[in-house]
Amino acid sequence: MAFLATIEGDELVIRIPLNAKPERSASGKTLVVASTHGNKETDCVIDGKKVTVGVNAYISLK
Repeated sequence: MAFLATIEGDELVIRIPLNAKPERSASGKTLVVASTHGNKETDCVIDGKKVTVGVNAYISLK
């Protein structure tokens, strides 16, 4: 699943597709609706270095 990160003014904007069907997390405690599946390097550069992001969006089953 691909995602897009951009710098717009003084904000880091992350666009990540929603899962067509939420997936149960590895722990089974949540339903994952979007994820980068770990930390991923972006094309965004700050102070000469690429920005890395890790995103998980989920629904709690509690």
